[in-house]
Amino acid sequence: MATMQLGLIGLGKMGGNMRERIRRAGHTVIGYDRNPEVSDVKSLEELVQRLDAPRTVWVMVPAGTATQGVVDELGDLLSEGDTVVDGGNSRWTDDEKHAAQLGIKGIGFVDAGVSGGVWGLQNGYALMVGGDKEHVERLQPIFEALKPEGPYGYVHAGRVGAGHFSKMVHNGIEYAMMQAYAEGWELLEKVNSVTDVREVFRSWQEGTVIRSWLLDLAVNALDEDEHLQKLKGFAQDSGEGRWTVEAAIDNAVPLPAITASLFARFASRQDDSPQMKMIAALRNQFGGHAVESK
Repeated sequence: MATMQLGLIGLGKMGGNMRERIRRAGHTVIGYDRNPEVSDVKSLEELVQRLDAPRTVWVMVPAGTATQGVVDELGDLLSEGDTVVDGGNSRWTDDEKHAAQLGIKGIGFVDAGVSGGVWGLQNGYALMVGGDKEHVERLQPIFEALKPEGPYGYVHAGRVGAGHFSKMVHNGIEYAMMQAYAEGWELLEKVNSVTDVREVFRSWQEGTVIRSWLLDLAVNALDEDEHLQKLKGFAQDSGEGRWTVEAAIDNAVPLPAITASLFARFASRQDDSPQMKMIAALRNQFGGHAVESK
């Protein structure tokens, strides 16, 4: 597959590792970050100047005002035939707005839901992509570089917004799975008859229907801190759980498990919740999210 040149904006935990994985596949990546220690260029203007037309620029910055600011700036700097990819955790409704905003100038727009957390450099990233076929196909070499080995891990999910909508639902399911493990862990810890909860969790890793990567990460967390005594029972929500529940309401689709798991995180802010210690530990294991220690 042909080698490509890519501009990458935002070189944090995800973006920095993505730059490295794409480079390892033989592509050229010019990265920009506000932190000069990790940035390849000093400004967005310099990044755009260093790219050959037609340019492709991948954005990995926080959703909302930060992404909007970058899209606004790129709209002024890029030219007809260029393409912008939003690989952050933007809301799908923002994708539709950004595609229209850039489309007026003839600039293509693709939204990419990216899952892989701090393990993505090593294992690859699951990619859920939305956009017009012509724009998506142009980016195929980059998607191939980022995705895991093998036939799975990448999907052109549909029109603009479909990538982030799919990633949002993925995160909603993740909320519910984590909550189920956390509730089971708390109940096992509570009873007197079970004396080795960590090894019970470990016994589930092979041959059971509930084995999963999240379960493996739960065991990792318990190996590091057997009773999660170092953690406060507090877990943030990224916003995507809320968006999932809102979309369910808009489409009259019942999501009792996902909704309950979101509300459980709200409950975690009221007291030191044992279940939320496991949720916090899992978020730290797969995404490198900060935890609150006692």
